[in-house]
Amino acid sequence: MALHNVNVLLGVTGGIAAYKAPDLVRKLTGLGANVRVVLSPSANSFVTPLSLQAVSGNIVHQHLLDPEAEAGMGHIELARWADAILIAPATAHCMAKLAHGFADDLLTTLVLATTAHIFIAPAMNQQMWAAQATQDNLNILNERDITVFGPASGEQACGDMGVGRMLETHEIADMLDQAIINQPSLPSSKSHPITVQPLSGKHIVITAGPTREAIDPVRYISNHSSGKMGYSLAVQALAMGANVTLISGPVDLPAPLECHLVPVESALDMHTASLHAVADNCDIFIACAAVADYRVIDISEHKIKKNTDKLTINLVKNPDILADVAALPNSPFTVGFAAETHDLEHYAKDKLARKKLNMIAANDVSQSDIGFNQHDNALTVFTAETQFILPKQDKLALAAELLKIVAQEVSKY
Repeated sequence: MALHNVNVLLGVTGGIAAYKAPDLVRKLTGLGANVRVVLSPSANSFVTPLSLQAVSGNIVHQHLLDPEAEAGMGHIELARWADAILIAPATAHCMAKLAHGFADDLLTTLVLATTAHIFIAPAMNQQMWAAQATQDNLNILNERDITVFGPASGEQACGDMGVGRMLETHEIADMLDQAIINQPSLPSSKSHPITVQPLSGKHIVITAGPTREAIDPVRYISNHSSGKMGYSLAVQALAMGANVTLISGPVDLPAPLECHLVPVESALDMHTASLHAVADNCDIFIACAAVADYRVIDISEHKIKKNTDKLTINLVKNPDILADVAALPNSPFTVGFAAETHDLEHYAKDKLARKKLNMIAANDVSQSDIGFNQHDNALTVFTAETQFILPKQDKLALAAELLKIVAQEVSKY
């Protein structure tokens, strides 16, 4: 855990997502961090100082001039104490103040007074996030090396759908943990030296999400894949130094900014995109997408009317993306996924051998608390010679563990 004994100053601003702050404190302390909390003036409307004090074990700071601090300058003491400052949620107003150097409350003053690295997890209405002013401020913050986690896409408190939701607390904590590993100026990195990132310079192609096979202009065949596992692999592969191409079916997730995103719809689209991406000096191919096995032979040009009690749709098998990549001359290191409801080991090993893969990660989708549309997953990973058990954990952490195994096996390849 890179956060062990790292001093994290958590800034909480006045957005509805502030109610998640106590859980975020628990996640950070669970990773070993020392956490102190600063509330913006409006954050009190969403979360109480007492609740944050209870979970952090430290007094919550709210006022710029603190009579109890040395020389009445609590902001200077906190600025010197912090190894990292994380603002979550960071509202549009907060981002604007950070971008333009305002220092009209304790939190914004701390940001100017510290040498610590700044991390923010934005949270706001989707239109506010898309507004040109917010995007301009985001560009300024990026230029100043302020690290931005998210935001995510989905349903918002106001009822809108779109990009602007704060990431889940476990995602923020894990991303901060990983980011700090790669910050050589922080205490944690000095105790966890990494001279070469395990996937540095590797080009990894990852497929993610479901595919959609059209029946007519308004209907399609698909599955319950959310894409979270594949997107988590992309995030962690980037953190480990890889160049990432993410070939994604239709999902409601923001892609990591540093990856090359290739959006697709159908299995045929994904097949074409995969072969094209693999031809571009690909080192590792990870087939995490839940690709439809069959497609409709004759897609109706017009919406099919409900004028019969029975409807027959003829299907034809889709090409096998993973097998075709593995069969290429000079094929990359190929990693498959096997989502099974029973006889997991039998079917996974059969798929590994039959498709001539280097590795396969199998998960039991019959369990309602892991797999499709869940935050958590568990994997059993097979190679021709070895087996690894990765117990239930959130998908971002699981992705990191899986990629460590991939890096280890690639070194033998």
